[in-house]
Amino acid sequence: MSRRLSRPSSAASHRSSGSSAHDSEFKVECKAAYLSVYDDLKDVISSEYDLSAVLQQSGRNPTRKTLAKYWTDETDYLTFDDFVNICRREHATTTDDLMKAFRKIDINGDGYISLDELFRMLTTRGEKMTRDEVQRMIDEVDENRDGKLDYGERILYYSEFCNMLMSTTDECKKMSMKMMEKKERKKKRPSNTPRRGDDENIHGSRTSLRSNASVKHDMPRPSPRVKKDKVRTPVGSRSAKVSEPSNLRDWTHTSSKGCFFIDADEGGQIISHQYTLDLAEDTNVFITMQPNRIGDAGFTDDGPVDTAVYVLREGSSSNKVVTFTEQRDSKGRYCVRCDLSAGRYKLVPFTTGCRLYERSAGRETKEVKLIKQDKEDKIVLSKTFKKALEDIFDMADLDGNGLLSREDFNWYNIRTSGEEVADDEWDVVEGNIELERGEITKTGFIHLNQMEAEDNDGDTDDLWVTLTSMGFNKSLVLNQACPFKLDVYTEDCRDASLEVVGLEAQAVMLEDAVCETVTAKGEVSKVKGMKDLSVYTYIGDARATVVVENQSYSKIRIQLDCSKSKNVVSNQRDLNHTLTVPSNTTVVGHHLIPRDEKAEWIVRCQENILR
Repeated sequence: MSRRLSRPSSAASHRSSGSSAHDSEFKVECKAAYLSVYDDLKDVISSEYDLSAVLQQSGRNPTRKTLAKYWTDETDYLTFDDFVNICRREHATTTDDLMKAFRKIDINGDGYISLDELFRMLTTRGEKMTRDEVQRMIDEVDENRDGKLDYGERILYYSEFCNMLMSTTDECKKMSMKMMEKKERKKKRPSNTPRRGDDENIHGSRTSLRSNASVKHDMPRPSPRVKKDKVRTPVGSRSAKVSEPSNLRDWTHTSSKGCFFIDADEGGQIISHQYTLDLAEDTNVFITMQPNRIGDAGFTDDGPVDTAVYVLREGSSSNKVVTFTEQRDSKGRYCVRCDLSAGRYKLVPFTTGCRLYERSAGRETKEVKLIKQDKEDKIVLSKTFKKALEDIFDMADLDGNGLLSREDFNWYNIRTSGEEVADDEWDVVEGNIELERGEITKTGFIHLNQMEAEDNDGDTDDLWVTLTSMGFNKSLVLNQACPFKLDVYTEDCRDASLEVVGLEAQAVMLEDAVCETVTAKGEVSKVKGMKDLSVYTYIGDARATVVVENQSYSKIRIQLDCSKSKNVVSNQRDLNHTLTVPSNTTVVGHHLIPRDEKAEWIVRCQENILR
């Protein structure tokens, strides 16, 4: 039995001092706040981070001291009833509360809060903000447009700031009520409509989207903290925590293929296709990501290459992590199910690269022949080369319709030559090879390579550039690439658009996103003798990540020794890896996955500072 909230014996009988009507309204507000974060009242709060988020949805602004009262070292989870009792004890933030707090900030007592006064408070206490974040927040609340908010000398009326915070709280409550009503309507639908939460583990497995009303709390909810030495059961033996909606056939479906490549020109970084998802309406979404079997790429005897996709909300200043495909379903797909509001999102594919790097290090046999000459001394392509070209065609066919559109061919050309297809080049394609409905057929694609071989008089250098760019070694084994398939299903939005928009190094897009989710969801430990240095270890269903956060004023060199782990493989060349962490940065040290998914695996990480 999990340990729950320790509370006084009188808590169960504690009641609001108001009327029964007021108490009923209070319970409805608590329910709405809870259901804005969770799918069902049976779902449980599984971390202090979650507790803070759901309390904020109820109009409360808990301090660390307040959270510590209800989430102790002995707490494993809290129920909805626990949450209601906490809300009874901790009243919602009021205008009077804010006014008292602002009077403490108003150092000179002139009745106004200067930017400097507000900056000093918001950047030194609690969840620290940058000066730019403080300025943007102030710019949003000058309702009377009095022109007194010039940077450096501007002043902020108490009332303006209070109105901004209280209106945000009111909007948050309205959104919570709206989400609750929507979920309750879905429960009243016919029985073939899935009721999220019914088939999930009661100890906190859930996939709904956290409200993004708070600047600091808009990423996925953390899973329960785990010990770094925790034994993880075989991946295939665990029951799926997320399941496919039973009425998925009725949802709008859009999909795309893509590929991870190990790019030698980028120092061995992994690059992949990037996507945007446009939603015309608020909707429940189900997103899946999985390796796509082309040849023998993406799969080994120990298991598939791990795949995931991070969902980022596009914004004017930065992209906020909304969620990611953290769990596997019974079909082996990495999935997430959540609510997304209307708007544009970036979908950034991710892999640790552990098995992909192992595949790329495999031995090569002798270089195969790409061309030969027939009896009439004409240049023809070898059977092995033709088979590789067929695989490349399937990899380049991003929309999966069996043809290469100009857009598909353009992404292929960017990968193999670094350039887009010019109009005159496309004219040559249209005039010389087989097309169907204006798109390149597989036969036409092979003929295009035949033409290139003939134009080069049998010189195969350019052909090898194409092959190696697409992940093939000299033996024509696809060992430096992993094709994948991305599927997006939307329940309430009939106008959803998924578009390929880039082919970039994943480190550029995802380093911050991965660090953000790991520091939010992982177990933290302080490095002995280094008060400003923390190591976070996150262990998910089939991946572990170790992140180092350096808040000091100087760079450090740290050794992350995972060599005592069992049945794991790292994205680093050595389980005992040393890295340099610049001042005030957070970096990934190790990604670890089970070497054999059919066996238990253990993650142990010992950190040592190198002077």
